[in-house]
Amino acid sequence: MFQLENKYFLYAFGLIPIFIILYWMMNRWRKKALSNYGDMAVIQQLFPDVSRSKRIWKFILFVFAFSFIIIGIINPQTGSKLEEVKRKGADLMICLDVSNSMKAMDLQPNRLEKSKQAISKLIDKLEGDRIGVIVFGGEAYVQLPITTDYAASKLFLESINTDMIPTQGTAIGAAINLAVESFGKDEGKNKAILIITDGENHEDDAIKAAEAAAEKGITIHTIGMGSIDGAPIPVYKNGVREGFRKDKNGNTIMTKLNQQTLQEISAAGNGIFVRATNSDAGLNHVLDAIDKMEKKEFESKIYSDYEDQFQFFIAIALLLLLVEIFLTERKSKLYKKLNLFNDKK
Repeated sequence: MFQLENKYFLYAFGLIPIFIILYWMMNRWRKKALSNYGDMAVIQQLFPDVSRSKRIWKFILFVFAFSFIIIGIINPQTGSKLEEVKRKGADLMICLDVSNSMKAMDLQPNRLEKSKQAISKLIDKLEGDRIGVIVFGGEAYVQLPITTDYAASKLFLESINTDMIPTQGTAIGAAINLAVESFGKDEGKNKAILIITDGENHEDDAIKAAEAAAEKGITIHTIGMGSIDGAPIPVYKNGVREGFRKDKNGNTIMTKLNQQTLQEISAAGNGIFVRATNSDAGLNHVLDAIDKMEKKEFESKIYSDYEDQFQFFIAIALLLLLVEIFLTERKSKLYKKLNLFNDKK
């Protein structure tokens, strides 16, 4: 297992482009200042021992040393002790809609990003529960198998986007069935499915799938993303919005929250329905419902101890700084001899 202790110092790498710009400006200023004294070819003959390439190498060594110092401060850590611990919690499978309609911006910054933010906050509040993620559009796929590794859950969450599934649609029923399969064959009322979607253009019998899951003791909650009035679906090219999706007649397509369907799904799954807003994604209601569920004890392996690796990077940085300090800007004797030999030829 690998982690970064002080990951906020990653922003310090942003200073490197500034150093490069300052170095370029300094060289330009130096060259301009020397040109005021006469022809550059004559001036260079007055300083035959000065090596321009060594000056560049000194700067490169400094940049690399600075980079390794930053990595040392960030302090990469590797897991050194794996322990098996017993936890008590519920199993939660999150089914997240990644269809194009989730790009609509009636929730800020858009429905999908608002959903991801809500899931991230939900993960932060879980204690001992296992979590998995399924993404769905016209089809459903397991993005993250059920796990207790909350850090990994957030990493997988960041990579989710609307381009993951080429088949458009809202196959809520397929997502529910896949979530049920992902739980395995263990019985008990400690399992729940959380569906986050706008519910629009659902193509299968999601209510029937919810009823089948409820018969196995699995609770289904739904969070509706979007507004009843609807919003247009933006179209992006190279990360820049160039308009909104239109139908065959050239009219702008409006995507609306299908609240009734989501209410029926949660009712069939003995769960609750919550409509998300810009100020509240409905997490507290879902968390309260999860806390009331039957908890099951299970074993999981976690890293209980980590070893610091910063010393290696600091040592490399110090070595590079020493080389940079002792590397003069004068041309070496070997270089002079080779240059003299070439002149004679």
